[in-house]
Amino acid sequence: MILNDVELYIVDFFNKKLPAENYYHNLVHTKSVVELVKILAIEEECTEDELLLLLIAAWFHDVGYVEKAEGHEDVSVRIALEFLKEKGLSRYQLDKIKELIRVTKISSPPNNLLGKIMKDADSGHVSFEEYFEVSEKLRKEISFKKRVEIDPLDWLEQNKKFLEDHLFFTDYAQKNWQFKKEENKKRVQQKIDEIKSKANKRKQVKTGRGVETLFRVQLKNHIQLSAIADTKANILLSVNAIIISIALSNLIPKLDSPSNAFLVLPTFILMVFSVASVVLSVLSTRPKVSNVRVTQEMITNKQANILFFGNFCKMSLNEFEWGINYLIENEDVLYNSLTKDFYFLGLVLERKYKLLRITYTVFMIGIVVSALAFIISYNLIISK
Repeated sequence: MILNDVELYIVDFFNKKLPAENYYHNLVHTKSVVELVKILAIEEECTEDELLLLLIAAWFHDVGYVEKAEGHEDVSVRIALEFLKEKGLSRYQLDKIKELIRVTKISSPPNNLLGKIMKDADSGHVSFEEYFEVSEKLRKEISFKKRVEIDPLDWLEQNKKFLEDHLFFTDYAQKNWQFKKEENKKRVQQKIDEIKSKANKRKQVKTGRGVETLFRVQLKNHIQLSAIADTKANILLSVNAIIISIALSNLIPKLDSPSNAFLVLPTFILMVFSVASVVLSVLSTRPKVSNVRVTQEMITNKQANILFFGNFCKMSLNEFEWGINYLIENEDVLYNSLTKDFYFLGLVLERKYKLLRITYTVFMIGIVVSALAFIISYNLIISK
């Protein structure tokens, strides 16, 4: 009998040629489709000839996977015709088998009873109790073939979309399989909710004590570094102010005497470098306040940080209270604001320490050059 020949051929064909990574589209799936075809064909009162065509198509519908996944239906048709051409089937029967194999394409809607049976049998796993086991095999197969790891949540979302869009076409499947599919859809949604709930809990843990400690310690360190920078700037300001005061009170009045002419150049150099150091020290500590007016839209879009006084100083009290309440109610916005505060404080520190480095360099060069100028000028006077 032809069905026995077909079954033996397909079993041998899959065992020898089907890639091992076909965890879903394999002999197990094919046998499942064959059994579902038998059930549907009996319930839909198909003739023996129609059942024969359905079963042959069911056995051959996925053999194309030995060559490729995309467009495997056309490969399945070719392999089926190569085997069936000497089995005494009529042209009508061969055409019908080709049609039934091609109707298993996701994008191919059935237009007759046999097509509906084939379509429902091929997707009958959506009503299985073992739906998740079958689905996991398909995910594993797709991941291996595309060489990409599919996120479990993304896969469940895809399953949910597929189950929502999926339709059964035969009366029997609609009456007996639909409610089981709906149960599986609910189970998928439950798994999605569980994963999201766990993700939210992990997020809460991440944004808990550890993260708060991180922000607290780092912001404290940055504030201390800012205070140290201001202290260094004040030291330079004080030292250079003393130097300028001494120069103005003791050196400059003596420059009128011809005998002290050698002090003019060294004094001038000392004054220039001291004044430059004072200016740079003032620049490093001079505050800068933003002129941008913060709006509610900027806060909700995470474009502004109202935790810094320079940003909220132009807001009204009502706007500021609303902004603080919004931060309290939305942790992601709150941490985003703290991150911005962290970042811009770092930029301020970078500017301060850069100017301080320049100031100390200028001060050091000024002291050395001034001292050398005094020594050289004094030696020149003595040598004369």
